[in-house]
Amino acid sequence: MAANFTLFLVIFCAFFQLSRPFTVIMTDSGVPSTLIDGPQTGFSINKNGARTNPQEQDAVYDIMRATGNDWATDIPDVCRGRWHGIECMPDKDNVYHIVSLSFGALSDDTAFPTCDQTKSYLSESITKLPHLRTLFFYRCFTCNPQPIPKFLGQLGSTLQTLVLRENRHIGSIPAELGNLTRLRVLDLHKNNLNGSVPVNIRPGTTLRSLDLSGNKLNGSIPAFSFPVLNVLDMSQNLLMGSIPFTLGSCQSLVKIDFSHNRLTGSIPDSFSGLKELILMDVSYNRLSGPFPTSLSSLTSLQALILKGNQMGSTAIPSDCFDGMKDLMILVLLNMNLHGPIPESLGRLNSLRVAYLDGNHFNGSIPSNFRDLKNVSELRLNDNHLTGPIPFGREMVWKMGRKLRLNNNSGLCYNANNGFEDAFDRGIGLCDAHKPGSARTVQHLSNNTDGDMTTTINVSAGAVRKTSVSVRLSQLASLFLFILLSLQGK
Repeated sequence: MAANFTLFLVIFCAFFQLSRPFTVIMTDSGVPSTLIDGPQTGFSINKNGARTNPQEQDAVYDIMRATGNDWATDIPDVCRGRWHGIECMPDKDNVYHIVSLSFGALSDDTAFPTCDQTKSYLSESITKLPHLRTLFFYRCFTCNPQPIPKFLGQLGSTLQTLVLRENRHIGSIPAELGNLTRLRVLDLHKNNLNGSVPVNIRPGTTLRSLDLSGNKLNGSIPAFSFPVLNVLDMSQNLLMGSIPFTLGSCQSLVKIDFSHNRLTGSIPDSFSGLKELILMDVSYNRLSGPFPTSLSSLTSLQALILKGNQMGSTAIPSDCFDGMKDLMILVLLNMNLHGPIPESLGRLNSLRVAYLDGNHFNGSIPSNFRDLKNVSELRLNDNHLTGPIPFGREMVWKMGRKLRLNNNSGLCYNANNGFEDAFDRGIGLCDAHKPGSARTVQHLSNNTDGDMTTTINVSAGAVRKTSVSVRLSQLASLFLFILLSLQGK
């Protein structure tokens, strides 16, 4: 149950992009230990005679002093000190050991000890905690930037969660972190780390979440292959090269985010095996086409974000999205995509948001788009679409300004749809007198003040009708002139 709750929180944070995202701290009762499972927080009432290991208590005093929390040295027993941010567990002799330390104010609801950002540092006394499973520092060293210490690699036999988030750490990622063979969560989000991703970050088969986003890492993405990895986030770096095909073997992946890098090549066909994948974001790279049709087999995918990659001028196959039955968010803007909009998009009953703007799509909007009852935002603007808009009045009014169709000179709407007032986007009325004629001609003229543009939409049928009327009028005038002439004689 705990694992399922953890997965839920990871997915929740991925989709709603909290302003202060956090990493879920996971415990692992499966790791052999001399401790009795069930962490005891500072609020727990320990049994009579229970005590904290004195060496570990002294180490905690050192760590607290290093973060500007000198008050902790006045607490006679740190495992009974009644503060959040420390967890302890007893052994069979009823001696308590420190298993978790957390620092930094995640929100107003958390009470982790805060850090003096001007002078805080990571104390080497951390290595004197032989049972430590979780180490968490959030915004603790922002005014005193420092490298990630190599000595953290000495915690390899026990550490499962290492979070050093938004601390402005500098330098490279220490290769010694590869010694953390029991690691399940590694989160180094939003620091100032540079250099390449260490190829020796291969913590056995236990790694579930790897977040290196928001740094200045360069080089290529190593050929990772973690069988139980759920989250892989390397966004907002300077990474180059291609996406490793080996990631297709990480079949437990729920989230992949490589956005805002300099990656080239195409999305590997091996990604078709990622049946658990829910979110994939590779936007704003230099990926090329053709469009990755192998993604159609990702039946669990709910968000696909590819914007800002020039996928080439080839058309997307009509059935490309048929397998993505759970897709809710699709972002394909500014990708140089050509050809018609795939009809398979209109069969995605779960679709809620679709950005297809800024491409070269042509032809008409698929008629089955009228069946997308759950769509709340649809952008088709800045393309070359033509023909009648297939949406009904209710759908148009529900989306309001979140329906964007402008800069498609060939689009029009049918009068019998009953939403004339809904379109003030330069889209005119289709020709109702000649079925099948949907071409619209727009005449733009400036008024005498030069501060307003008037749009006049004239259908092709109306032009023909006006021409016939003019010719008949001319013939009538000629006939009247001849008649008057004869009477005059």
